[in-house]
Amino acid sequence: MTLFDSFKNHFLISMPHLDDPHFEHTVVYLCEHTPVGAMGIIINRPSNIEFRELAKHLAMTIEDPKLITEPIYTGGPVEAERGFILHTADKEWGNTLKVTSQVSLSASLKALEDIAKGKGPNAFLVTLGCAGWDAGQLEAEIANNDWLVCEADLDVLFNTPSELQFSAATKVLGIDMTKLSPDIGHS
Repeated sequence: MTLFDSFKNHFLISMPHLDDPHFEHTVVYLCEHTPVGAMGIIINRPSNIEFRELAKHLAMTIEDPKLITEPIYTGGPVEAERGFILHTADKEWGNTLKVTSQVSLSASLKALEDIAKGKGPNAFLVTLGCAGWDAGQLEAEIANNDWLVCEADLDVLFNTPSELQFSAATKVLGIDMTKLSPDIGHS
């Protein structure tokens, strides 16, 4: 039997040489990572869609005016039409995945309705789409030096502006990305 190291509740930070338009200069929060695959949400890529547009599309009334211009994020290329809510674990709904005691992931209309009413979780990101990897795919990408991995930081996740999350996540590791080489070293 082989041991499996799960990177659930970790950030994946794209390396400078990662030449994939979906993941270039991104930070992904991993919600699930098992031997059969991984699933995460890109946290630093706001789309050009605002919450008011999503609410209008879903015939929802926004009762919390500060939500009107809240961006909807591009969570990844998988299921790009499906909504996901990455949020603090102070609220949950019927299909909420508890990632940790502090972070959850929901994908319900009721969760969006509660957020629109100002009755949502303390902190959240609403995304369209997610990122997904088949069995062994993420591990191969990490071995290929496509991603840096570090334990997730809740302040970076929920309190750091999206344009600063990439550099804030690398600072968790104490790394200056401009000094990294794409070459892999083996001893």
